[in-house]
Amino acid sequence: MANGPSVQSVDRAIDLLEIMTDLGGDAGLSELAAAAELPLPTIHRLMRTLVVRGYARQLPSRRYTLGPRLIRLGESAGRQLGASARPHLERLARELGETANLAMIDRDMVVYVAQAASSHSMRMFTEVGRRVYCHCTGVGKMVLSELPDTTVREIVGRVGMPPATDLSITNVDDLLAEMAKIREQGHAVDDGEQEIGVRCFAVPVEGAPTPTALSVSGPAARVTYEFGERALPLLQDAARAISTELLSAG
Repeated sequence: MANGPSVQSVDRAIDLLEIMTDLGGDAGLSELAAAAELPLPTIHRLMRTLVVRGYARQLPSRRYTLGPRLIRLGESAGRQLGASARPHLERLARELGETANLAMIDRDMVVYVAQAASSHSMRMFTEVGRRVYCHCTGVGKMVLSELPDTTVREIVGRVGMPPATDLSITNVDDLLAEMAKIREQGHAVDDGEQEIGVRCFAVPVEGAPTPTALSVSGPAARVTYEFGERALPLLQDAARAISTELLSAG
């Protein structure tokens, strides 16, 4: 719930959208009523309005799911986030000499919304707009770790866990164990799980509209674990700067 003056019906409608997101993208009226602690008639009236406006959709099963108009909002928010974060990415790329990326979860995948490329001829090529599975990338594992384990299970249940390399995690229990490790240490590592010979270090960006991560990646011969010890404080400083800008803008 927002702090300060607000319009109750707007607050409640936004709460319902966030609850559906937390539940994996769809929910029944009783689930929404229990989570929002509101009467069923109130939930029904708010959901009917969201359906009419295209921000929610009712399935044949009578359950509700997030609506298509949110896609346009999400894409626009992603572009704006990428534009505001780009100076921080460029600074990271200059200081570390490797490619810096900003990515966020979107419809069960992770999408790259901004990038500053390494000056090296041999570098990681991940274009802005590319969508990849969460379970086998540094940024993807980082954003998954910001979600409850039940939501992680639901996501991989919907999209699967196809291996990108022989090093990719392909078992949900192994993935959840990795999530626990990431939450404890505060960062994620992709060690050849998306592309053989490429290593990535990723940290969370707090306050983003959806779970978001900042990373630096490159050939494993250069992006060593010793490199990571130097890179992680810089990544965390940049993530905090981006978070501060997001919070001040909000």
